[in-house]
Amino acid sequence: MDEKGLGRRVQRMRQAAGLTQQVLCQQAGLSYSTLTKIERGAIKSPSIFTIQSIAEALHVTLDELIEQRPIKRTTAHSKSGVRFIYFDINGCLVRFFQGAFVKLAAEVGEPADVVETIFWHYNDRVCRGEMTVDAFNKALAKDMHVDHIDWLSYYLEAIEPIFEMHELVRWAAQHYRIGLLTNIMPGFVAVMREKGLIPDVAYDALVDSSEAGAIKPEAKMYEVAAQKAACPPGDILLIDDSRANLMAAEKHGWHTSWFDDYHAKDAAERLRTMLEPVA
Repeated sequence: MDEKGLGRRVQRMRQAAGLTQQVLCQQAGLSYSTLTKIERGAIKSPSIFTIQSIAEALHVTLDELIEQRPIKRTTAHSKSGVRFIYFDINGCLVRFFQGAFVKLAAEVGEPADVVETIFWHYNDRVCRGEMTVDAFNKALAKDMHVDHIDWLSYYLEAIEPIFEMHELVRWAAQHYRIGLLTNIMPGFVAVMREKGLIPDVAYDALVDSSEAGAIKPEAKMYEVAAQKAACPPGDILLIDDSRANLMAAEKHGWHTSWFDDYHAKDAAERLRTMLEPVA
């Protein structure tokens, strides 16, 4: 990647959009120092997730921003008409983080069910972006009567990639437009991609609840996702481990498929068969 050329394009597009660096930072969820370094070409190989966040804030495509020809994908669709696939993260691409509750409970001297209850008391707020991760950590620490908690560290240590689904995502990216549709805390997706906990492929849409200001199964999440997919509802498939999330998607006219992480290999093979493209 030509870092200096990228920096000039970011600056040019930002100015054309009438945005100051401070405003673009707010809209893209970046620090001021990161953006200024990118515009100067001072960051070698900046994260693709960072670049995509800038592109979305500028309302341009990733390919337009980096001046790269898009990867050629087939125009095929599945037998049911699916052309765009949204993957959930927790429970689909990684096994969920209940182990984090056990470890945290042991360290703070509270029963695991008490720790989990405290966690869920605040989780929706932070996943909607109504509470920062720092404020979330402070709230957990206060309620558990300890000085400090770093939830991200417990989360990252506890989750496990579901490799069968990672393979499916990479395969799907060669045939379909794909995206992530996830209830998650601010900044977690970027860290997970960098650590290889979720596939680092060219997603066509990233719908992060903390940026959308809503969580599944709330209608706003599906409205934002449909807008980013830029295709009719009947072309979209959601793969999720929550029945409530899938039912909400069906109300919006989407295709849905429930994922069972206890039988990940069989579930991934079934999805692959179901999604075999029709020329």
